[in-house]
This record gives sequence, structure tokens and C-alpha cells, in this order.
Amino acid sequence: MDVQPTITVGQFLAEGGTRLGLQILAGESEAALAREIPEPLAHRPGLGLSGFFEHFAGKRIQVIGLAEYAYLQSLPQDLQNRRIAQLFEQQIPCIVFTRSQAPFPEVLRLGNEKQVAVFTTNLETRYFVHTSAFVLENVLVPKVSIHGTMVEVAGLGVLMEGAPGVGKSETALGLIKRGHALVADDFTVLRRNADNELIASANPLTQNYMEIRGVGIIYVPWIFGISSVRGEKKLDMVITFVKSDTAEFDRTGLDEMYREFLGVRVPQRTIPVAPGRDLVNIVETAAQAYKLKMTNGYVAGEELDDRLKKRHCE
Repeated sequence: MDVQPTITVGQFLAEGGTRLGLQILAGESEAALAREIPEPLAHRPGLGLSGFFEHFAGKRIQVIGLAEYAYLQSLPQDLQNRRIAQLFEQQIPCIVFTRSQAPFPEVLRLGNEKQVAVFTTNLETRYFVHTSAFVLENVLVPKVSIHGTMVEVAGLGVLMEGAPGVGKSETALGLIKRGHALVADDFTVLRRNADNELIASANPLTQNYMEIRGVGIIYVPWIFGISSVRGEKKLDMVITFVKSDTAEFDRTGLDEMYREFLGVRVPQRTIPVAPGRDLVNIVETAAQAYKLKMTNGYVAGEELDDRLKKRHCE
């Protein structure tokens, strides 16, 4: 039986704190940040604040927007405190006040007492609810970091892998100069989406940077323009660089080879590396040939094989 993945409040803060503009004002304890968010969604507790907690979505992030805030402000102080206490009694994972609204003193007190994180953000409520869903999904989806350089070539996502020093970054640089785009250099993060596709991206700390031996670190958009980089790209094929004297190779392109990441198989080509070989041109051609196969079903090796068979039968 599959185990449902979970996310903690601390993971949510680490992943989306900057993007969501979150500031924690209470409940900063280790126990508060270790609370799980059983249902990775945001919820506006309107009915709950009125005292109706039947079918309450207490397993979700609770969001106090303008309407909820105005309603609580309209209540007498003792009733306001009672409604807030009832909200905390639902074992909520955390609570967020949008539009930079200052949390009520009772919320801050109970946040510290019950070890429930209390956040504020300057985002509009609608935008926070929408964006937090993407943040939560991004934390929960399966991910893996691999050693390889990811580029977009002819509209396809191509991952180049191989031993250190084999020429991945230099090949990527040559492709960028030809008008293609960098996704990630050296280390690539792959995540599997709901459509069972692999989406590649860079580590946020190194995104858009490349290390070129003999040159050093470069920031790609400043040299080649903003169109030379992509934030993320679907992985369509893997190209593995190996030394030409270490393996045998498919000379026709008819052998089907695959690499598997996170349970998803991706077509693979093994490219021999030797002095004088134009890897930029070879990778570009491999991507274009694969694109032609995917769009038109055309494989030159198959056509040539059919011609040879017909010639043999004549």
C-alpha cells in the first residue's frame, strides 16, 4: 500500500516563505514547525469563526482574509476570544493573516501556547490561496537531483550526462550560442508531475549560472540575453557522453534505449566522446532527429533498412 506523502509547516515555510512573503509572528517552536499539514490546501474558516465547526476543514492551512478579519473585529471582545480559541481547538496546522493584517493578541497568545505557527503576508487572500497550492504541490511531488546539464534544444528538453570533464557544460555553451537555452548546469532537479512527466529545473541557488573550465563562473542571461535560459522544461530525452574506447554504440539509431528516473522512462542516446568530435552539432542533430520522429514518425534508419530489404528481394 502506498504511503501518502506529508508536508510539515516548516517545509512549507522553507519552500514558500519568500515566494509567499511569509513572516512568522508566533509559534516559532520546533514543535510548531514540525506540525504536519494533512491536507495540503488553504482554507478560509468563515463558518468556523461563526461557531459552526461541523465538517470543518481543520487539517488545512487556515487563512484569515479581509472578510474573516472584519467579522472577528465586529465581535465583542469575549466572544472574539472564544471564537479564536475554538479555532485553535480544531488542531489546525498553522494560520496565515493576509494583506499584512496584524493578528489579534489572542491569536498570538494561543499560537505560542498551543505551538501553532502564526504567519502574516502582504499578499491578497485570493493570490495567497492560489499560489500556496503550487508551493504545497511542489513540496509533495517526487523529486531527485542528478548530475547532468539540462538544455532546451529545438523545443525539446535534453539532459546531458557523463563523467566530470567530459564536456557537458562546454556543449551546453555551444548550444546556447546557437540560440538554444540553458535550464540547469552540472546538477539538475527532476520532479514528476501529475501527468507522469519529468520536469527539470536548476537548484534556485545556481539557476542561470554556468561553470566553464578556464573561464570560471558566468551568468548566462547577462552574456546571451534573457531568452538564453529557461526556468524549467519537460525532460524529453537523455544524451549520455562516454569515451569512445569504453563501449559499443548503436550505429543505426534503431536500438531503443531508456533511462529511468522516478519510475518514468526517458529515451536515451549514447554519444561517443573523442578529440575533434563536434558535440554541439551532434547533440543538436540528435534532438532534431528525435523531434522529427515524435512529430512525423520518421526514422531514417528504418527507411534505409526497408530500402535495403527491397533491394535484396529484387
